[in-house]
Amino acid sequence: MLRGPFASRSNMVKRSKNILSTFFFLFPGIAVIYLFILLTGLLGGGSLFLFALFLYWGPLGLAHLGLSPAGSLCFDAGLSLIFFVQHSVMLRTPFRQKLGLLLPEKYHGALFTLTSGMLLLAVVILWQGVDYQLVTLTGGLRWLARLIFFLAAAGFFWGVLALGFHDPFGLAPLVADRRSQPEPPQDLVVSGPYRWVRHPLYLCTILFIWSSPDLSADRLLFNILWTVWIMIGARLEEQDLIDAFGQAYLDYQQQVPRLLPFFPPPAPKPN
Repeated sequence: MLRGPFASRSNMVKRSKNILSTFFFLFPGIAVIYLFILLTGLLGGGSLFLFALFLYWGPLGLAHLGLSPAGSLCFDAGLSLIFFVQHSVMLRTPFRQKLGLLLPEKYHGALFTLTSGMLLLAVVILWQGVDYQLVTLTGGLRWLARLIFFLAAAGFFWGVLALGFHDPFGLAPLVADRRSQPEPPQDLVVSGPYRWVRHPLYLCTILFIWSSPDLSADRLLFNILWTVWIMIGARLEEQDLIDAFGQAYLDYQQQVPRLLPFFPPPAPKPN
């Protein structure tokens, strides 16, 4: 007989399964799939759009909490850390294995997008600006910063195109299930910008972050925290890629740098 915390954990899993069973009984499978697709598209796409505006213009000023400058910075750091922990933990294999006890695997990607979208919206909406300007670029330097932003956008789009089939919102398993088709396989892509760096989308995101011509105290905090998190996330993701692609990815690591490109780029290897 289970006692103590193990019994409590077992009971919690059983209660969660009962709740999910009731949900799937009330809403037929097809309705659940369409609901996930709709909410995922709205939250995922909407949060990314507002985040892009946030990166370009700075804090949107949608919620003023009346905090002191120090309190605002601590609050902003807390928002960021909550997003980092959620985003990184939910992508890891051990978490997904435990989640599989409660929810079919085909929903995992969409659930991750829903959760990430809600927390990213919280970051954008609740971010507290601090009216202490450290750097303000003017004239040609300001135009240069804006040019870097749009060049990074072009590089990001190039990276997405190079991936061919790309499922940013985790909907592919749901769509495949709806159509009674196998999920499209994932290949190791080494063409396009992936010839230059292993993580071009992360590199472009860092350029997005640092291309703002107005550097306030809260923006500097944002830039540092999110850059460090992206670099840590790239390292964590590489272990998942090694698990997925094995020696092919290990060879790729030896030939192509993680984030800073080398010139000229190496010749691409076949997938």
